[in-house]
Amino acid sequence: MISTKYHRVYLLLKDAIERGLLAPGARLPGELALAQTHQVSRITVRRALAELAQEGLVSRRPGVGTVVRERLPEASRITADVSNLLPNFVRMSEESSIELLEFAYRPASAAIAKRMNLSVGERVQYSVRVRSMQGLAFSYLMTHVPANIAKNYDEQALATTSLFMLLERSGVKVDHATQTISATLATEEVARALDVPVGAPLIALQRVVYDKEGRGVEHLDALYRPDRYQIHVDLGRAGASDSRYWQPKVEGVDEVSL
Repeated sequence: MISTKYHRVYLLLKDAIERGLLAPGARLPGELALAQTHQVSRITVRRALAELAQEGLVSRRPGVGTVVRERLPEASRITADVSNLLPNFVRMSEESSIELLEFAYRPASAAIAKRMNLSVGERVQYSVRVRSMQGLAFSYLMTHVPANIAKNYDEQALATTSLFMLLERSGVKVDHATQTISATLATEEVARALDVPVGAPLIALQRVVYDKEGRGVEHLDALYRPDRYQIHVDLGRAGASDSRYWQPKVEGVDEVSL
């Protein structure tokens, strides 16, 4: 069971390190100062620092204190470019590995059926996969695909190939998609798969992909470790001069000049 106070201090310090507010080589304040800042006991601070050290984010040495270590190189981090998803899918498939945790056929729930424009109870293929890069897990993926499409690939193919590529090979003509990005906390099952503490913050992404008839061909619920996965969007100015706004830039399309 995670202590709320310990976990709060741990998350705040970890976030400061990952966002670069505490640079590599920087020395953290002492336990007493941190305890006063966060209004917790020194024991609570000590536990938070021990967890950071265990994750390799800091080093603790007698007489020196707690020092921020070098972060993972950018090559070890996946960056998803929202404005250019297809190359991102291909790169992710080439540079990462898949572990298939669950593969089954079952009736679509009312919520899934509604989002995918399917009949309630229509059979879908459900899978749970974990993606890793350089041996480090970064995403927990739960997908639903209509059974008539999923019949074109088997369990072994899903364990070695990206679902997007399998859908294309099945003759699916993707037309558009809706996507929502939010945040959530890791459950015990997800925490175990991604090697994070229970209750750790995760990026939550839900995407539904549709064909030209408006029928859902894939429903994805994805959870990402924010220290190993980030979402990137290039923005350009658009609109009339008195009501200008930011909008995502699409590769190959120049920024509008006004």
